[in-house]
Amino acid sequence: MSPQIGSERRSKCPLNVSVEILGDRWSLLVIRDLMFKGAHSFKDFMDGGEGIATNILADRLDQLVTQGMIRKVRMAADGRKYVYRLTEKGIDLAPVLLEMIVWGARYEKTDAPAAVIREIESRRKEFLLRIRKEWEGDRRPPDSGDIG
Repeated sequence: MSPQIGSERRSKCPLNVSVEILGDRWSLLVIRDLMFKGAHSFKDFMDGGEGIATNILADRLDQLVTQGMIRKVRMAADGRKYVYRLTEKGIDLAPVLLEMIVWGARYEKTDAPAAVIREIESRRKEFLLRIRKEWEGDRRPPDSGDIG
């Protein structure tokens, strides 16, 4: 589990801080699903194909909210349901995720479509601008206000 904001860190090295926040097995995949796959609800994440356990997903979502990477929004239509949205801090991970995706596809056999990897490599700036534009349209709460 990642340390809470303001808690003691092993060191103040920027790489250590990043690893403490995002270095578990699931956090970057949750961010990926929000950023690239259009996931917003708990069900969307569960249906993402990674096989994450419900208790682990709930913990990671809570941690990412606590760390300011995502926000939790209550749905007005059904007050029992929530959706998750990236924050600016979360969307600022886009270049990091793209680099990791390209690196993984370059050195390992993956399911990433070759055309998408080529686009990321050859048109990285445009790809990132498109992601940011989509995120900016997604910042508006769907029905209600922020929870986390």
